[in-house]
Amino acid sequence: MTAPNARPSPSEEPEGATEADRLRDLLRTPAYSKLLFFSALIGVPISLAAFWFLVGLHELEHVMWADVPKALGWDTPPSWWPLPLLAVAGVVVGLVVTHLPGAGGHVPAYGLHAGGPSAAALPGVVIAAAASLPLGAALGPEAPLIALGGGLALLFRHLVRAPATPQSTALLGAAGAAAAIAAIFGNPLIAAVLLIEVAGVGGPQLFVVMLPALLSSGVGAVVFTGFGRWTGLETGSLTVHFPTAPPRLDTGDVVWSIVLAAGVGALVHLMIIGGRLTAAFVSASPLVRTMIAAVAAGGCAALYALVTGRSPAEVASSGQATLAGLASDPHAWGVGALLAVLLFKAAAYALCLGSLRGGLVFPVLFLGAAAGVLLAPLPGLGVIPGAAAGMAAAAAAALRLPVSSVALVVLVLGNTETIPVVILAAVTAFVTAELLPPGPSAATRRPREKSAGGGVRA
Repeated sequence: MTAPNARPSPSEEPEGATEADRLRDLLRTPAYSKLLFFSALIGVPISLAAFWFLVGLHELEHVMWADVPKALGWDTPPSWWPLPLLAVAGVVVGLVVTHLPGAGGHVPAYGLHAGGPSAAALPGVVIAAAASLPLGAALGPEAPLIALGGGLALLFRHLVRAPATPQSTALLGAAGAAAAIAAIFGNPLIAAVLLIEVAGVGGPQLFVVMLPALLSSGVGAVVFTGFGRWTGLETGSLTVHFPTAPPRLDTGDVVWSIVLAAGVGALVHLMIIGGRLTAAFVSASPLVRTMIAAVAAGGCAALYALVTGRSPAEVASSGQATLAGLASDPHAWGVGALLAVLLFKAAAYALCLGSLRGGLVFPVLFLGAAAGVLLAPLPGLGVIPGAAAGMAAAAAAALRLPVSSVALVVLVLGNTETIPVVILAAVTAFVTAELLPPGPSAATRRPREKSAGGGVRA
């Protein structure tokens, strides 16, 4: 499958050609038309693969955190329950990192990556995610979904024996990632917006990347939604339903949201630094130290359960179900419980970011919402504006993708009344996090991971 270059060479461009002219010429090329057609086709199988992947994770999580404890005589998991589960997760992920191509996917502490998908890395990605997420990692499924979608797109290209070029690899990887990521966010639009910022492209090149991604994710969303209704199975969607309608915003909501966003942005930035420090620690001896970090995250969940008397799953999880519960009944959480979950889940999140495999988004959305609910009693700040601002601030500080963070929170909340505080909070947190010292970068870590080609890279 060939694809044209994003920009024609200067000698090929007519004098005075505009950006619109170049885009129009590109859309008329047979190679790009074939790419769009192939993107629509792969949206179907990739969305089905994402559906069953999420169903599997959801069902396995229910078995490990509900069915097995009940079979052993506990209505809720005991406080120590996360320790053995996360020990197993650490061992499995450590084995994947040291023995399988692709090291189980990207280390989540270094952010989301749309590029570099590999079909050879798919087994490791699936195994690492299946070991991490259902067994109690404080991470979300979005990063494995991106790797799954991009890898499957390239695998399908290989199966049909289409020619491979750097351009087609990048575009099909983005299209496959969009089809998969639309599944968990429940909307193809957020997949497209997210990949706009992750890819970091602009001008005509932006449309070259995003048209296949939009087409593939749109087709995939239709298949994903219809298949879910037909089977009656659940994958777990990221939705929030507050029991009351959002109030009209006033001055207090706006002012406190900016203050809240600056604080949340700084705290999330510290968590990301903690995750990168954990990644540096783990990289020296992945097999042993992955298990150590995972058990430490389980210890955070166990201590939370002992201190509060609540379920350890509120810390040892992606935060998706806990976020829905917090939104449906925010007053069921006392000040002590909110402070405890913020402290222990933040620590578990940082440990999992550098050791296990998953995504950054889900846990920080919950942490941001919890911070907003905790500070909602401030004069003039309501629960819904506070939670909305906290979620937007946390997402922007973790992802460093402000537009995607705004779109994600608006779609998750399902209302337009809170858009002003969501935007202000996202921008404030993004600027705050960017102005703080960056901490360790991916270039300074010392991993020895098995590459997709089977070699070991330093």
